[in-house]
Amino acid sequence: MHQIKKMQRLKDSKIAIIGLGYVGLPLAVEFSKKYSTIGFDINKSRVNELNNGADSTLEVDDKALKLALDNGLILSDNLESISPCNVYIVTVPTPIDDNKEPDLQPLKKASKMLGAILEKGDVVIYESTTYPGCTEEFCVPILESSSQLNFNKDFYCGYSPERINPGDKKNTLTKIVKVTSGSNPEVGLFVDSLYKSIIDAGTHLAPSIAVAEASKAIENAQRDVNISFVNELSLIFDRLHLDTREVLDAASTKWNFLNYTPGLVGGHCIGVDPYYLAHKAKMVGYEPQVILSGRRVNDSMGIHVANTLTKLLISKDIPIKKSKVLILGITFKENCPDIRNTKIIDVVNELKEFGVDVDVYDPNANPSEVKKVLGIPLLTEINDLQSYDGIILAVAHKEFTSLNLKSSKNQVIYDLKGIYPKQNIDKRL
Repeated sequence: MHQIKKMQRLKDSKIAIIGLGYVGLPLAVEFSKKYSTIGFDINKSRVNELNNGADSTLEVDDKALKLALDNGLILSDNLESISPCNVYIVTVPTPIDDNKEPDLQPLKKASKMLGAILEKGDVVIYESTTYPGCTEEFCVPILESSSQLNFNKDFYCGYSPERINPGDKKNTLTKIVKVTSGSNPEVGLFVDSLYKSIIDAGTHLAPSIAVAEASKAIENAQRDVNISFVNELSLIFDRLHLDTREVLDAASTKWNFLNYTPGLVGGHCIGVDPYYLAHKAKMVGYEPQVILSGRRVNDSMGIHVANTLTKLLISKDIPIKKSKVLILGITFKENCPDIRNTKIIDVVNELKEFGVDVDVYDPNANPSEVKKVLGIPLLTEINDLQSYDGIILAVAHKEFTSLNLKSSKNQVIYDLKGIYPKQNIDKRL
C-alpha cells in the first residue's frame, strides 16, 4: 500500500482529464486551480478550439478558460503528454446503440489507452455513467490486460458520477454535491479528498464503486419515470380535452405533489441512463417493468406532437401536404447548444412523413453540427412568422420568450413548453 499512501498527499497529484466535453472541460478548469492538470481529447479540432480560448459547449466561459490556460492548464491530443500523470479521470461518453443497449466502446478505448501508460501507484477514476459493476467488471480487466499491472495492488480505481446539467449556470460543478468511491477504503478516502478540495458543496463517500454507479443510474431513471408519468397524463388529458398544465397547477397546490411537466425527453443522460440500469437488471435475471415502460412513453412523445399538430391544421382547414411548419428549437433543452439525443428530430421526421415542409430555427445550436448529426439544415434567421401554417415552440430558449406569437384562423401555434399565454395559442403539451 506504499504507493497509494504517497497519493494521499494531494499536492503530489498530477491529474489528467480524459475527454474535454460537457463534463471533462469544467473538471479540468477547476482541478487546474489547485493541481498540475492536463486535459486530453482525441478530437484535435476540439483541443485546438479550446486552446484558442473558446468553448462551443458554453459550459466554461471564454474568460475562465483563458485564465485557466494562462495559469498552467494544458490541453492536448497527444497521449504522451499525460503519461507523467498519476491520477486519470475518465469522462468519455457512454451512449446506447440502435438496439438501445449500452455502447461501451468509448470506455473500452479509453481504458485500453490508459492501460498503455499506467504505472504503479496510479489511480483511474471513472465519471462516465455506467451500470452497477461496470467499472470493476468491464473496465478493470482492460486496464490490467493493457498495463500488465494488478488491480488494487499496482493500480487503483475510483468512481465519481458526473452531475453536470448542461446550460445550467446556477447549479455548476462546484455547487453540486459529488458522490465519490474507491476500489478499497483507502483509495475511497483519497478520491473523496481529491474532489472535496474543489467541490464547494461537499462530497458523499459511497461504500463501494458499485453503489456510486447505481446512485447515478437511478438519479436519471427516477426523473425519466416521473416525466413519463406526466407525459402519459398529457396523452390521457388530450383525449379528455383538458389542459394538462391547468390540471398540474391545481394538483401542485398540495405540499407533497411532485410538480413535473410534460415534454420531450432527450439529452445524453435522462434518455440513455435508464437503459444502462435495465441492461444490468436483465443480466441478473430481472425484467424491469416501470423503467422500460417509462422509456416507451417518453420515446413516443415526438410522434404524438407531430400527430397533434396535423390534427390542429386539419381543424382549421389547412391542407397537410405542402403546409409550412416552423419548429423553434432543436437542442434537447433550453439555453444551451447541446443536441445529443434530442427528440425534436422525431417531430421533424414524422411531419415530413405527412408531406409537411418543415423549417427549424435554433439560435443556440451549431448549424454544421445539426446538419452532420441530424441531417437537417437550420435557418440562420426568421423573418416572416406569418408565412407559416403552423409553429411549434419546442425549446424554451430565452430568445423565444419575447416572440409575439398569436394564433389565427390561418395559423396554428403549438406551445410544448407552456411559455406563452394560453389565449394566444392553440394548444399546450
